[in-house]
Amino acid sequence: MTIISRRAALAGFGGLALANAPLRLSAATTLRVGYQKYGSLVLLKSRGLLEKKLAPLGVAVAWSEFPAGPQMLEALNAGAIHVGQAGEAPPIFAQAASPDFAYLASEPASPAGEAILVPKDSPLRSLAELKGKTVGLNKGSNVHFLLVRALESAGVAYGDIKPAFLPPADARAAFEKGAIDAWAIWDPFFAAAESAIGARPLATAQGLAPNYQFLLGSRAFAQANPAAIDALVAAVNETTEWTHSDTDAAAAALAPSTGIPAPVLKIALKRQNFGAGPLGAQTIADQQAIADAFFKLGLLPKAIVVADATLKPRA
Repeated sequence: MTIISRRAALAGFGGLALANAPLRLSAATTLRVGYQKYGSLVLLKSRGLLEKKLAPLGVAVAWSEFPAGPQMLEALNAGAIHVGQAGEAPPIFAQAASPDFAYLASEPASPAGEAILVPKDSPLRSLAELKGKTVGLNKGSNVHFLLVRALESAGVAYGDIKPAFLPPADARAAFEKGAIDAWAIWDPFFAAAESAIGARPLATAQGLAPNYQFLLGSRAFAQANPAAIDALVAAVNETTEWTHSDTDAAAAALAPSTGIPAPVLKIALKRQNFGAGPLGAQTIADQQAIADAFFKLGLLPKAIVVADATLKPRA
């Protein structure tokens, strides 16, 4: 597991600026944070570090749990939360739905953390053999893009497979019953399937898709409350540094919320790269490629320009 140091880049986060930003909101007294059962934000919540960093600003924290990134970002666009964290795909749909949506920071790519799995006794040995097969996946998720790219790399048209759109729990059940031939999935579900049922990666995202994680928020809120966003990014980085230095403790902390054994979570954590900072040109380009692919597939209602939603540090 690698921590990407971004302290120099974060030095400019003190004065946040957004092109074409709406009118400023008044400074917040509560930061409303959305989180999922797995990831740096649930660890941040358990440690109470964000509350400590925001207390000198007179800002409290209210936490809301969501089952997945799409639901979280729907709440963000509706104004129910101010900030959250999700992978590559949900922000693309959120941007298409709201001009107030913004990327606050990104974590490095972690392509080893998602894969296309087959059962341990499957006869399938190559991506090309997916032609005509049924593949389970979460529609519009990071692994949807991974599947598209994997098929392209093998010379298989997307229309030549049978997608079965299922959330992780339902996909795992279908996978175990043999109702689907392959499963495109991310950690920690990837690690859990490897450990519990011997699922075999037909391919990981290495060389195919980046698999980023992003801190996301309201454009207007971020412009009005730059110190709160600075505190959030700093707290996330301190938490991920702790995760890197004591992976056993981090895995143990995540086990109750995920229902996945700590040793399995440790595998997943070791496949993830950490260190939140401003989005670089390559990250923006990678996100744009995903947005363009989803638009081409008819999954995205309109074309978007990812750079338009990128929060930029003031020079």
